[in-house]
Amino acid sequence: MGITREIETEVAIVGAGPAGLSAAYEIAKAGGEVAIFDENERPGGQLFKQIHKFFGSSRHGAGVRGIHIGSKLLADCEEAGVEIHLNAVVYGIFPGAELGVIIDGHSVRVKAKKVLIATGATEKALAFDGWDKPGVMGAGAFQTMMNVNYVLPGQKVIMIGSGNVGLVVAYQILQAGGKVEAVIEAAPAVNGYSVHANKLKRQGVKILTSHTVKRVLGESSVEKVEIAKVDEHFQIIEGTEELLDADTVCVAVGLTPSIELLKMAGVEMTFLPKMGGFIPLHNEYMQTSDPDVYVAGDSSGIEEASSAMEEGKLAGVCIAGANGHLTEEEQRNRMQEIRESLLALRSGKGGEGRRAGNQEIVRRYEEWKRKN
Repeated sequence: MGITREIETEVAIVGAGPAGLSAAYEIAKAGGEVAIFDENERPGGQLFKQIHKFFGSSRHGAGVRGIHIGSKLLADCEEAGVEIHLNAVVYGIFPGAELGVIIDGHSVRVKAKKVLIATGATEKALAFDGWDKPGVMGAGAFQTMMNVNYVLPGQKVIMIGSGNVGLVVAYQILQAGGKVEAVIEAAPAVNGYSVHANKLKRQGVKILTSHTVKRVLGESSVEKVEIAKVDEHFQIIEGTEELLDADTVCVAVGLTPSIELLKMAGVEMTFLPKMGGFIPLHNEYMQTSDPDVYVAGDSSGIEEASSAMEEGKLAGVCIAGANGHLTEEEQRNRMQEIRESLLALRSGKGGEGRRAGNQEIVRRYEEWKRKN
Protein backbone atom coordinates (compact mmCIF):
# COMPACT_ATOMS: atom_id res chain seq x y z
CA MET A 1 0.00 0.00 0.00
CA GLY A 2 1.57 3.27 -1.10
CA ILE A 3 1.20 6.73 0.41
CA THR A 4 -1.90 8.34 -1.09
CA ARG A 5 -1.71 11.76 0.53
CA GLU A 6 0.06 13.88 3.11
CA ILE A 7 -1.14 15.87 6.10
CA GLU A 8 1.04 18.66 7.43
CA THR A 9 0.44 20.00 10.90
CA GLU A 10 2.43 21.72 13.60
CA VAL A 11 1.66 19.10 16.26
CA ALA A 12 0.44 15.54 15.75
CA ILE A 13 -1.10 13.77 18.73
CA VAL A 14 -1.68 10.02 18.82
CA GLY A 15 -4.63 9.24 21.09
CA ALA A 16 -7.87 11.16 21.64
CA GLY A 17 -8.22 10.19 25.29
CA PRO A 18 -8.03 12.47 28.35
CA ALA A 19 -4.31 13.20 27.92
CA GLY A 20 -4.40 13.75 24.17
CA LEU A 21 -7.47 16.00 24.20
CA SER A 22 -6.15 18.04 27.15
CA ALA A 23 -2.84 18.59 25.41
CA ALA A 24 -4.53 19.52 22.14
CA TYR A 25 -6.67 22.16 23.81
CA GLU A 26 -3.67 23.78 25.53
CA ILE A 27 -1.76 23.94 22.24
CA ALA A 28 -4.71 25.19 20.19
CA LYS A 29 -5.75 27.92 22.61
CA ALA A 30 -2.14 29.16 22.59
CA GLY A 31 -2.36 29.50 18.81
CA GLY A 32 -0.84 26.21 17.67
CA GLU A 33 -2.10 23.92 14.92
CA VAL A 34 -3.03 20.43 16.16
CA ALA A 35 -4.21 17.20 14.58
CA ILE A 36 -5.23 14.18 16.68
CA PHE A 37 -5.29 10.61 15.37
CA ASP A 38 -7.20 7.86 17.15
CA GLU A 39 -8.00 4.32 16.04
CA ASN A 40 -11.42 4.29 17.69
CA GLU A 41 -14.67 5.46 16.14
CA ARG A 42 -15.35 7.76 19.10
CA PRO A 43 -13.01 10.19 20.87
CA GLY A 44 -12.62 10.52 24.63
CA GLY A 45 -10.85 7.30 25.58
CA GLN A 46 -11.61 6.18 29.12
CA LEU A 47 -13.61 9.30 29.99
CA PHE A 48 -16.61 8.21 27.95
CA LYS A 49 -16.80 4.95 29.91
CA GLN A 50 -16.89 6.74 33.24
CA ILE A 51 -20.54 7.15 34.23
CA HIS A 52 -19.62 7.62 37.90
CA LYS A 53 -18.92 11.00 39.47
CA PHE A 54 -15.31 12.02 40.06
CA PHE A 55 -14.36 13.05 43.56
CA GLY A 56 -11.60 15.14 45.08
CA SER A 57 -11.46 18.88 44.47
CA SER A 58 -13.52 21.03 42.13
CA ARG A 59 -10.46 21.72 39.95
CA HIS A 60 -10.36 17.97 39.18
CA GLY A 61 -14.04 17.65 38.30
CA ALA A 62 -15.37 16.55 41.68
CA GLY A 63 -19.08 15.70 41.47
CA VAL A 64 -19.02 15.55 37.67
CA ARG A 65 -19.38 12.31 35.73
CA GLY A 66 -16.44 11.32 33.56
CA ILE A 67 -18.59 11.23 30.43
CA HIS A 68 -19.58 14.88 31.01
CA ILE A 69 -15.95 15.90 31.60
CA GLY A 70 -15.06 14.21 28.33
CA SER A 71 -17.89 15.91 26.44
CA LYS A 72 -16.81 19.35 27.72
CA LEU A 73 -13.17 18.68 26.81
CA LEU A 74 -14.12 17.49 23.33
CA ALA A 75 -16.31 20.57 22.78
CA ASP A 76 -13.45 22.83 23.91
CA CYS A 77 -11.09 21.16 21.42
CA GLU A 78 -13.54 21.48 18.55
CA GLU A 79 -14.19 25.14 19.35
CA ALA A 80 -10.43 25.79 19.47
CA GLY A 81 -10.02 24.31 15.99
CA VAL A 82 -8.39 20.99 16.83
CA GLU A 83 -8.54 18.58 13.90
CA ILE A 84 -9.62 15.11 15.07
CA HIS A 85 -9.19 12.05 12.83
CA LEU A 86 -11.08 8.96 14.05
CA ASN A 87 -10.76 5.37 12.79
CA ALA A 88 -7.19 6.43 12.10
CA VAL A 89 -4.64 3.71 12.86
CA VAL A 90 -1.11 4.99 13.40
CA TYR A 91 1.12 2.15 12.22
CA GLY A 92 4.50 3.87 12.35
CA ILE A 93 6.51 6.78 13.68
CA PHE A 94 9.62 7.87 11.80
CA PRO A 95 12.55 10.30 12.23
CA GLY A 96 11.65 13.93 11.76
CA ALA A 97 8.30 13.73 13.58
CA GLU A 98 6.54 11.80 10.82
CA LEU A 99 3.71 9.34 11.26
CA GLY A 100 2.29 6.64 9.03
CA VAL A 101 -1.51 6.46 9.40
CA ILE A 102 -4.27 4.40 7.83
CA ILE A 103 -7.32 6.62 7.29
CA ASP A 104 -10.36 5.28 5.40
CA GLY A 105 -8.29 2.41 4.07
CA HIS A 106 -5.58 4.69 2.68
CA SER A 107 -2.02 5.18 3.88
CA VAL A 108 -1.34 8.79 4.86
CA ARG A 109 1.97 10.43 5.74
CA VAL A 110 1.68 12.96 8.56
CA LYS A 111 4.43 15.56 8.85
CA ALA A 112 4.69 17.54 12.07
CA LYS A 113 7.13 19.59 14.10
CA LYS A 114 6.31 17.77 17.32
CA VAL A 115 4.56 14.47 18.12
CA LEU A 116 2.78 13.64 21.37
CA ILE A 117 2.16 9.98 22.16
CA ALA A 118 -0.89 9.62 24.41
CA THR A 119 -1.91 6.06 23.63
CA GLY A 120 -2.99 5.08 27.13
CA ALA A 121 -2.72 1.54 28.45
CA THR A 122 -3.81 -2.05 27.89
CA GLU A 123 -5.27 -4.47 30.40
CA LYS A 124 -3.08 -7.09 32.02
CA ALA A 125 -4.15 -10.69 31.66
CA LEU A 126 -4.23 -13.36 34.37
CA ALA A 127 -3.65 -17.02 33.54
CA PHE A 128 -5.59 -19.78 35.30
CA ASP A 129 -7.20 -23.04 34.25
CA GLY A 130 -9.99 -22.08 31.86
CA TRP A 131 -8.91 -18.46 31.37
CA ASP A 132 -9.41 -18.78 27.61
CA LYS A 133 -13.11 -19.72 27.81
CA PRO A 134 -15.74 -17.39 26.34
CA GLY A 135 -16.99 -15.25 29.20
CA VAL A 136 -13.56 -14.48 30.66
CA MET A 137 -12.73 -10.89 29.77
CA GLY A 138 -11.01 -7.74 30.92
CA ALA A 139 -12.97 -5.38 33.15
CA GLY A 140 -12.27 -2.54 30.73
CA ALA A 141 -13.72 -4.52 27.84
CA PHE A 142 -16.82 -5.31 29.93
CA GLN A 143 -17.14 -1.63 30.82
CA THR A 144 -16.91 -0.59 27.17
CA MET A 145 -19.65 -3.01 26.12
CA MET A 146 -21.82 -1.95 29.04
CA ASN A 147 -21.40 1.84 29.08
CA VAL A 148 -20.58 2.60 25.45
CA ASN A 149 -22.38 -0.12 23.49
CA TYR A 150 -25.21 -0.62 26.05
CA VAL A 151 -24.76 -4.41 26.11
CA LEU A 152 -24.44 -6.31 29.38
CA PRO A 153 -22.07 -9.21 28.56
CA GLY A 154 -23.02 -11.27 31.62
CA GLN A 155 -25.61 -11.53 34.38
CA LYS A 156 -23.62 -13.31 37.12
CA VAL A 157 -20.13 -11.88 37.34
CA ILE A 158 -17.00 -12.74 39.30
CA MET A 159 -14.64 -9.75 39.49
CA ILE A 160 -10.94 -10.53 39.94
CA GLY A 161 -9.12 -7.58 41.47
CA SER A 162 -10.13 -5.00 44.08
CA GLY A 163 -8.36 -1.97 42.68
CA ASN A 164 -10.39 1.07 41.70
CA VAL A 165 -11.12 -0.30 38.23
CA GLY A 166 -12.47 -3.58 39.58
CA LEU A 167 -14.55 -1.90 42.28
CA VAL A 168 -16.00 0.79 40.02
CA VAL A 169 -16.87 -1.62 37.20
CA ALA A 170 -18.41 -4.05 39.71
CA TYR A 171 -20.72 -1.30 40.98
CA GLN A 172 -21.61 -0.26 37.44
CA ILE A 173 -22.60 -3.88 36.72
CA LEU A 174 -25.08 -3.65 39.60
CA GLN A 175 -26.40 -0.37 38.23
CA ALA A 176 -26.91 -2.01 34.84
CA GLY A 177 -28.98 -4.81 36.36
CA GLY A 178 -26.33 -7.52 36.62
CA LYS A 179 -25.25 -9.43 39.70
CA VAL A 180 -21.73 -9.50 41.09
CA GLU A 181 -21.26 -12.84 42.82
CA ALA A 182 -18.00 -11.78 44.47
CA VAL A 183 -14.90 -9.64 44.14
CA ILE A 184 -11.78 -11.81 44.46
CA GLU A 185 -8.54 -10.27 45.74
CA ALA A 186 -5.29 -12.17 46.34
CA ALA A 187 -3.86 -9.49 48.63
CA PRO A 188 -4.87 -9.44 52.29
CA ALA A 189 -6.58 -6.04 51.92
CA VAL A 190 -8.64 -4.16 49.35
CA ASN A 191 -6.45 -2.19 46.94
CA GLY A 192 -8.93 0.48 45.86
CA TYR A 193 -10.50 3.40 47.65
CA SER A 194 -12.75 2.47 50.57
CA VAL A 195 -15.56 4.65 49.18
CA HIS A 196 -15.84 2.30 46.20
CA ALA A 197 -15.55 -0.87 48.30
CA ASN A 198 -18.16 0.31 50.80
CA LYS A 199 -20.70 0.98 48.05
CA LEU A 200 -20.40 -2.66 46.99
CA LYS A 201 -20.61 -3.96 50.53
CA ARG A 202 -23.81 -1.99 51.13
CA GLN A 203 -25.30 -3.85 48.15
CA GLY A 204 -24.35 -7.19 49.70
CA VAL A 205 -21.41 -7.96 47.40
CA LYS A 206 -18.78 -10.17 48.99
CA ILE A 207 -15.17 -8.91 48.75
CA LEU A 208 -12.99 -11.95 49.43
CA THR A 209 -9.42 -10.94 50.21
CA SER A 210 -6.59 -13.51 50.37
CA HIS A 211 -8.43 -15.47 47.67
CA THR A 212 -7.73 -16.37 44.06
CA VAL A 213 -9.47 -18.04 41.14
CA LYS A 214 -8.20 -21.57 40.76
CA ARG A 215 -10.14 -22.56 37.64
CA VAL A 216 -13.17 -21.84 35.49
CA LEU A 217 -15.57 -24.68 34.73
CA GLY A 218 -17.96 -25.04 31.80
CA GLU A 219 -18.34 -26.95 28.54
CA SER A 220 -18.16 -24.07 26.09
CA SER A 221 -18.40 -21.01 28.34
CA VAL A 222 -18.20 -19.96 31.97
CA GLU A 223 -20.62 -21.88 34.21
CA LYS A 224 -18.85 -22.10 37.56
CA VAL A 225 -15.71 -20.61 39.10
CA GLU A 226 -13.59 -22.41 41.66
CA ILE A 227 -11.92 -20.07 44.14
CA ALA A 228 -9.56 -20.80 47.01
CA LYS A 229 -7.78 -19.05 49.84
CA VAL A 230 -4.09 -18.14 49.48
CA ASP A 231 -1.37 -17.82 52.11
CA GLU A 232 1.00 -14.91 52.68
CA HIS A 233 3.11 -16.16 49.74
CA PHE A 234 0.04 -16.22 47.48
CA GLN A 235 0.07 -20.00 47.33
CA ILE A 236 -3.27 -21.82 47.26
CA ILE A 237 -4.24 -23.39 50.57
CA GLU A 238 -5.48 -26.84 49.64
CA GLY A 239 -8.86 -27.78 51.07
CA THR A 240 -10.22 -24.22 50.97
CA GLU A 241 -11.72 -24.51 47.48
CA GLU A 242 -15.27 -23.24 46.89
CA LEU A 243 -17.48 -23.25 43.78
CA LEU A 244 -19.41 -20.15 42.75
CA ASP A 245 -22.05 -19.87 40.03
CA ALA A 246 -21.13 -17.39 37.30
CA ASP A 247 -21.45 -16.79 33.59
CA THR A 248 -18.72 -14.15 33.35
CA VAL A 249 -15.31 -13.56 34.89
CA CYS A 250 -13.93 -10.00 34.76
CA VAL A 251 -10.19 -9.56 35.17
CA ALA A 252 -9.07 -6.26 36.71
CA VAL A 253 -5.48 -6.91 37.78
CA GLY A 254 -3.82 -3.78 36.48
CA LEU A 255 -2.78 -1.98 33.34
CA THR A 256 0.33 -1.86 31.17
CA PRO A 257 1.44 1.33 29.38
CA SER A 258 0.96 1.19 25.59
CA ILE A 259 4.50 1.88 24.43
CA GLU A 260 4.66 0.24 20.99
CA LEU A 261 4.98 3.52 19.07
CA LEU A 262 7.44 4.88 21.60
CA LYS A 263 9.65 1.83 21.15
CA MET A 264 9.36 2.23 17.39
CA ALA A 265 10.45 5.86 17.77
CA GLY A 266 13.61 4.60 19.46
CA VAL A 267 13.26 6.69 22.62
CA GLU A 268 15.02 5.56 25.78
CA MET A 269 12.92 3.27 27.95
CA THR A 270 13.17 2.25 31.58
CA PHE A 271 11.49 -0.38 33.77
CA LEU A 272 9.54 0.91 36.75
CA PRO A 273 7.05 -1.61 38.22
CA LYS A 274 5.22 0.98 40.32
CA MET A 275 4.33 2.85 37.11
CA GLY A 276 3.17 -0.23 35.21
CA GLY A 277 6.35 -1.69 33.70
CA PHE A 278 8.39 -0.36 30.77
CA ILE A 279 7.88 3.36 30.20
CA PRO A 280 9.73 6.10 28.28
CA LEU A 281 12.23 8.33 30.01
CA HIS A 282 11.03 11.93 29.98
CA ASN A 283 12.00 15.22 31.55
CA GLU A 284 9.88 17.68 33.52
CA TYR A 285 8.50 18.99 30.21
CA MET A 286 7.16 15.52 29.25
CA GLN A 287 9.79 15.43 26.49
CA THR A 288 11.37 12.05 25.74
CA SER A 289 14.97 11.38 24.70
CA ASP A 290 13.89 12.43 21.18
CA PRO A 291 13.33 16.21 21.48
CA ASP A 292 10.49 16.06 18.93
CA VAL A 293 8.56 13.33 20.76
CA TYR A 294 6.55 13.98 23.92
CA VAL A 295 4.47 11.65 26.08
CA ALA A 296 1.52 12.01 28.48
CA GLY A 297 -1.07 9.93 30.28
CA ASP A 298 -0.90 6.20 30.96
CA SER A 299 1.65 5.64 28.20
CA SER A 300 4.09 7.51 30.47
CA GLY A 301 3.07 5.56 33.60
CA ILE A 302 -0.21 4.24 35.00
CA GLU A 303 -2.29 6.73 36.99
CA GLU A 304 -5.90 7.93 36.94
CA ALA A 305 -7.86 9.88 34.31
CA SER A 306 -7.53 13.11 36.29
CA SER A 307 -3.74 12.79 36.31
CA ALA A 308 -3.73 11.94 32.61
CA MET A 309 -5.59 15.18 31.85
CA GLU A 310 -3.15 17.23 33.91
CA GLU A 311 -0.14 15.54 32.28
CA GLY A 312 -1.71 16.24 28.90
CA LYS A 313 -2.05 19.90 29.83
CA LEU A 314 1.59 19.96 30.94
CA ALA A 315 2.80 18.40 27.70
CA GLY A 316 0.60 20.75 25.68
CA VAL A 317 1.92 23.85 27.42
CA CYS A 318 5.52 22.71 26.95
CA ILE A 319 4.98 21.94 23.26
CA ALA A 320 3.27 25.32 22.76
CA GLY A 321 6.21 27.00 24.47
CA ALA A 322 8.76 25.06 22.44
CA ASN A 323 6.99 26.12 19.23
CA GLY A 324 7.02 29.78 20.22
CA HIS A 325 3.34 30.26 21.11
CA LEU A 326 3.98 31.12 24.76
CA THR A 327 6.52 33.43 26.35
CA GLU A 328 8.90 31.91 28.90
CA GLU A 329 6.96 33.59 31.70
CA GLU A 330 3.59 32.39 30.38
CA GLN A 331 4.88 28.83 30.08
CA ARG A 332 6.51 28.90 33.52
CA ASN A 333 3.37 30.22 35.24
CA ARG A 334 1.07 27.75 33.52
CA MET A 335 3.42 24.84 34.28
CA GLN A 336 3.45 25.83 37.94
CA GLU A 337 -0.36 25.75 38.07
CA ILE A 338 -0.47 22.31 36.50
CA ARG A 339 2.27 20.92 38.74
CA GLU A 340 0.38 22.08 41.83
CA SER A 341 -2.69 20.30 40.51
CA LEU A 342 -0.71 17.12 39.87
CA LEU A 343 0.80 17.30 43.33
CA ALA A 344 -2.69 17.41 44.83
CA LEU A 345 -3.74 14.38 42.78
CA ARG A 346 -0.65 12.49 43.86
CA SER A 347 -1.36 12.87 47.56
CA GLY A 348 -3.48 10.65 49.78
CA LYS A 349 -3.82 6.87 49.51
CA GLY A 350 -1.56 5.52 46.77
CA GLY A 351 -0.40 9.01 45.83
CA GLU A 352 3.02 8.78 47.43
CA GLY A 353 4.00 5.88 45.17
CA ARG A 354 2.85 7.70 42.02
CA ARG A 355 4.65 10.87 43.08
CA ALA A 356 7.85 8.97 43.78
CA GLY A 357 7.52 7.07 40.51
CA ASN A 358 7.25 10.23 38.43
CA GLN A 359 10.18 11.79 40.24
CA GLU A 360 12.22 8.66 39.54
CA ILE A 361 11.42 8.83 35.81
CA VAL A 362 12.72 12.41 35.60
CA ARG A 363 15.78 11.50 37.70
CA ARG A 364 16.63 8.64 35.34
CA TYR A 365 16.13 10.93 32.35
CA GLU A 366 18.56 13.48 33.79
CA GLU A 367 21.07 10.71 34.48
CA TRP A 368 20.75 9.50 30.88
CA LYS A 369 21.12 13.08 29.63
CA ARG A 370 24.38 13.56 31.56
CA LYS A 371 25.83 10.41 30.01
CA ASN A 372 24.77 11.34 26.49
